[in-house]
Formats: sequence, structure tokens, C-alpha cells
Amino acid sequence: MSTDDIRIGAHTSIAKSAGPYDGPANAVHLQLDHGGNCGQIFSHSPQVWQSPDLPEEAVAQFRELAEENDVGPWVIHTSYLVNLCTPKDDLRRKSLQSMQEEVDVANRMGVPYVNVHLGAHTGAGVEGGLRNAGSVLDELDVPDDVTVLVESDAGSGTKLGGQFEHLATVADETSEEIEFCLDTAHTFAAGYDLSTEAGVEATFDEFDDVVGLDRLAYVHLNDSKHACGTHKDEHAHIGEGEIGVEGMRAFIDTAADLGVPMALETPTEDGRSFAWNIERVRELYRA
Repeated sequence: MSTDDIRIGAHTSIAKSAGPYDGPANAVHLQLDHGGNCGQIFSHSPQVWQSPDLPEEAVAQFRELAEENDVGPWVIHTSYLVNLCTPKDDLRRKSLQSMQEEVDVANRMGVPYVNVHLGAHTGAGVEGGLRNAGSVLDELDVPDDVTVLVESDAGSGTKLGGQFEHLATVADETSEEIEFCLDTAHTFAAGYDLSTEAGVEATFDEFDDVVGLDRLAYVHLNDSKHACGTHKDEHAHIGEGEIGVEGMRAFIDTAADLGVPMALETPTEDGRSFAWNIERVRELYRA
């Protein structure tokens, strides 16, 4: 596989102010500007409970521009307020409604994946929280062409998803055919050492044993500003954090060889943004 064949992109904005289009096609425009060929979006502000408001013409623009330029697969990241593990009825109801709206808008946009964090059990316990998450997923009406991805977590506080066993348990708790997104910074912060080639190999082997590599559909590719096992979630430029060059190279090689698309959520700082990090990934990949 050549570096041009790697599916690498970034999280880009659908805002009308982000480019020349009237909405989500701007995410494709920005992706091309960064040098990416797949990517992630929010369908609305992730900080509030809000329904996606995307006119059909704007959705058509997105689909056409992405197809014309072979940019994909895309993934929609759900609101940060969604909590699948919650024992609270009102939050569960809002989370379910928000998730349903996300899978529906993904279907309209031709986006194959909707990515979600499990959230925090807030006193329900690990087993109770994972059961709650499975039952919410069971209530979703997911269109045939859309797959829900559960994202790995850094595991701070009562947040679940930091252990691969959590992901496997949720898959067992739901009849929905979910798949998974590994975030490298989260996985590292949760205690899986990705800083060496041997550590990356061991992590992929463990994921395969516990969850199954056939269910790894996407990667959030981020270096980490904090050490392994700290449960602190703060992203760094590729190869310049605690994971470092050796670990990032080994992870990129493995994910690329598996054909798993990667989306960056790296910071914009030190005069570098997504374009620098996308080029960095291609430089590190050993074709």
C-alpha cells in the first residue's frame, strides 16, 4: 500500500462560515485543503441538546462533493452530552433521542458511521452502566447503511470504555450490530502502552482477543500530552507527545495495513494544524 492509499483525514467543520458552501460540504472542502481523504464531523454543536438542521440541498452538496473527490468514509461524532450508561431517566431519554437523530441524519448524508462515547455510570456501577448502554442501543432504529461505533475512552472517574472488556461487554449487551473506534490518546491514557512497537503489537493482539479486530471500523489518531495510565485526555501533535514517533509509526502501519480509516483530532497550536499532522502521518507510514 502506498501513502496515497492510506485513509487519513481530520475532524472538520460543517459551519457556513468554514468555506464557500451552504453547510456540510464545507467539511469536504476543508478536508481537501488539509490533504485528507476521509474524516469526521459534528452534525450540530456538540455542547448542547440540538437537532441537526440540514436542508436537503446542503446534504446533496455534501454527498456530491465527497463522492466526486473520493473523500470518505465519514463519521458523525455525537453530542458530548450523550450518556448511554446513565441511570437517570431524563438523561437516558435525551441521549436516545439525540442518537436517533444522529443515525437518521447520517443516513441522509450517506455517512456510514455514527461515533459515540459510552459515558459515565455515575453510581450505577460498571456492570449496571454497561447494561444501561446496551439497552439504549437496543432501542435505536438504526438504518441499514449506518453503523454505530462505540469509542474507547480514557477512563477517568466513572466513565466507561477505557477497558477493552467494557467494549466487548456492551457488544454482548445489545442486539445492535455495533462496531468500534479506537482513540489512540484515550487508549494510551487508559493504560495500554502504545509508545513502542512491541506495545502496539500487544495492544492490537489484546483488542483482537477481547473484542475482535473485525469490529474495529475507525481510529481517532492522536498523540497524548500525558503519560500512559494517567486517564488524562489531552491530545498532542503526531509523534510529539508521550506516545512518540516509534509508537505512532507502529500504530499507523498496523491500522493502515488493516484498512482502517483514521481521523485526526490533533490540536491547532505551535503554528501547526491538521495539514501538518496529515503529512506527518504519511511521512511516518512505512509502505
